[in-house]
Amino acid sequence: MIEILGHFADGLAIAATPSNLLFCLIGALLGTLIGVLPGIGPLATMALLLPITYYLPPLAALIMLSGIYYGAQYGGSTTAILVNLPGETSSMVTMIDGHAMARRGRAGAALSIAAIGSFFAGCVGTLMIALFAPVLTTLALRFSAPEYFSLMVLGLVAAVVLAQGSLLKALAMMLLGLALGLIGMDVNSATPRFTFGVSELYDGIGFVPVAMGLFGIAEVIANLERPERRDVMTRTIGSLLPSMQEFRDSIGPIIRGTGLGAILGLLPGGGAMLASIGSYALEKQVAKDPSTFGRGAIQGVAGPESANNAAAQLSFVPLLTLGIPGNPVIAMMLAAMVIHGIQPGPQVMTQRPDLFWGFIASMWFGNLMLLIINLPLVGIWVQLLKIPYRLLFPAILFFCCVGAFSLNNSVFEVALAVGFGALGYIFIKLNCEPAPLLLGFVLGPAMEENLRRALLISRGDWTVLITRPLSLSFLLLAVVMMAAIAIPTISRRRSEAFDQGDSL
Repeated sequence: MIEILGHFADGLAIAATPSNLLFCLIGALLGTLIGVLPGIGPLATMALLLPITYYLPPLAALIMLSGIYYGAQYGGSTTAILVNLPGETSSMVTMIDGHAMARRGRAGAALSIAAIGSFFAGCVGTLMIALFAPVLTTLALRFSAPEYFSLMVLGLVAAVVLAQGSLLKALAMMLLGLALGLIGMDVNSATPRFTFGVSELYDGIGFVPVAMGLFGIAEVIANLERPERRDVMTRTIGSLLPSMQEFRDSIGPIIRGTGLGAILGLLPGGGAMLASIGSYALEKQVAKDPSTFGRGAIQGVAGPESANNAAAQLSFVPLLTLGIPGNPVIAMMLAAMVIHGIQPGPQVMTQRPDLFWGFIASMWFGNLMLLIINLPLVGIWVQLLKIPYRLLFPAILFFCCVGAFSLNNSVFEVALAVGFGALGYIFIKLNCEPAPLLLGFVLGPAMEENLRRALLISRGDWTVLITRPLSLSFLLLAVVMMAAIAIPTISRRRSEAFDQGDSL
């Protein structure tokens, strides 16, 4: 414990340098901004900025990108409370009671509790990363190829199981992502795969055009179809100070939301949205009077906002310790590390301790900045909410194209981004969530590499995946998770078909 605290203190000193603090502030401001403005989101923003991070020091790039992620969780609550629109998907449940409070003239109190809960959860999350990461890193150093392959299978299954909508569609998206990740030259035989004679595909499809297309351009197209609805509650913000009763009612939900968010953030496929929904359901169950929910219950703001920020913080742990991205945003972080020649996984802590501990410590400064940014500057964020989307989308499209071009100075990558944008729009129309595709795309090459290593170790014996206890445990857990979702779905469909047959 003393050693961990010593490392964390060293990390604070590294993160507190003027340049790192500046990029932390830039990330926090951008995160809040894109969280406040509906229709942009951290994924598209991080994809836009990914090429720029190539010219930054590795630690500064990671600090800025992470600030955008957890800053968006803060900013999303502002839009949810004042406009009744989720600036971030994780703020969907916040708007239920947050906007109800705004209509009663308690918007200021709701914004304050959301910021306080997020700050508490962020600080606790940072401390938990510092405590858990070294333990998981020590465990991960004992992993070999079979364990890594099985863990990645578990991560993909979790992403499919926890995805919204149809399980079959999520599974198909994940498999499509795996197939896209295999495009390019075979590592062992140097044979082109799925390139169809296009020389630009010999190095594979880049992460940036895929991310920009699916989460940037596609969202722009989809948002242009939707009518703008921004009824900003500018005259009813009221005092930013919550009453003593509201503060007392928020303490329990903040603590429970932080704990639940931390657990779900650690799980592959978990994330801020799942944590906020789970927290809201939990608070409704433990409330003395559940009927107050939906009519302006402060617990419905405090719990979810704490949960989504804790989950956002803890979702970095699988990346830093195992090299596994638990959600698409963390996949962006993995891409940033790869761009800088950093191999995500347990070796980061041992080989780059300054980057590891500096990155973790920067989250504490980021959360402190966000608390200061969100409350005193709420008037500025309210004014930004009045910007019409028709003025925002040309800039978003411009930066998408510039970002796709700048990484390799390739017009082909711009065309790829546009193509994936059109594909992403089709996915939106078909209610196919793109997150499993992106995770499959990122993990596919690593899964193939570890599977090949495992088979080389065992001289072609596939049973190596089930004879090693840890590998078998991961695979069994993946099967159980898939069965837990698939069996009830199949049973329900059979029941519906049987009922329809009876009615005929």
